[in-house]
Amino acid sequence: MCGIVGIFLKNRALEPELGNMLAGMLGTMCDRGPDSAGFAIYGAGDADHVKLTLRADSEGVDFAALAKKVEAEIGAPVSVDVHATHAVFKLPSASEQAARACIAAAGEGVKIVGSGTRMEVYKEVGRPDSVAKRFDLPHMAGSHGIAHTRMATESAVTTNGAHPFSTGRDQCLVHNGSLSNHNGLRRELERKGIHFETENDTEVAAGYITWRMSEGASLGEALEQSLHDLDGFYTFVVGTEDGFGVLRDPIACKPAVMAETDDYVAFGSEYRALAGLPGIDKARVWEPEPAKVYFWERH
Repeated sequence: MCGIVGIFLKNRALEPELGNMLAGMLGTMCDRGPDSAGFAIYGAGDADHVKLTLRADSEGVDFAALAKKVEAEIGAPVSVDVHATHAVFKLPSASEQAARACIAAAGEGVKIVGSGTRMEVYKEVGRPDSVAKRFDLPHMAGSHGIAHTRMATESAVTTNGAHPFSTGRDQCLVHNGSLSNHNGLRRELERKGIHFETENDTEVAAGYITWRMSEGASLGEALEQSLHDLDGFYTFVVGTEDGFGVLRDPIACKPAVMAETDDYVAFGSEYRALAGLPGIDKARVWEPEPAKVYFWERH
């Protein structure tokens, strides 16, 4: 089942409303996947700093104390933004690896689930509308975002299985469908240096895109190449620091609809996810074609 949504703003005046629009889209997908949900937001950032999104196993972790440990290790200030079980640490890009090592050594049931100049990732078990409210999604600003609702048909209901999956800097992916060759592809990607945290096939798809782009491919080229290397049925919505991409497999059995106006491009598993967007009555609405890459980029 599952449901995916995404929105890319062309009109920067709407950026303060990004979270509110994405939350509304995600909330309409509750009956497609009430087990867990997650979203990625691309907000403000600068090239000299990196954002590390940390997820704790439960609430109550002293993120401020952990940030002090990281500061002492890297010798630079670390800003902390806490949202329930998650926190975003912002620190100098040059200190990222030292900070990662310090966080891993500290334990405390904390994992890094995303990193990037602009990207923040939040995911948890529960209904999509509840997850959005818990992390205060309606009040988040940014240029684009993607989100996922999950029905855990292939694994236990855990946060580890929730989307989005991020395996590269400012890169994340949500997926509706199932890959049939993900185990073999996982082993191949691990030999190429891609690290995986879960057994989820979507994380393998994210790792594949990360690897292709590390080899010099653009997001569009990486998605084109995935048509030859990924078997199964799938719809992907992918985010990068500057872009937003959509791809359906050649059979395209999973539902999908898109809408575009002068202000935004939006994607939903069903039209009702788009129905509350401003100006939707004047939007160009269409079903994305099978095996065709759609991509928009910030300029």
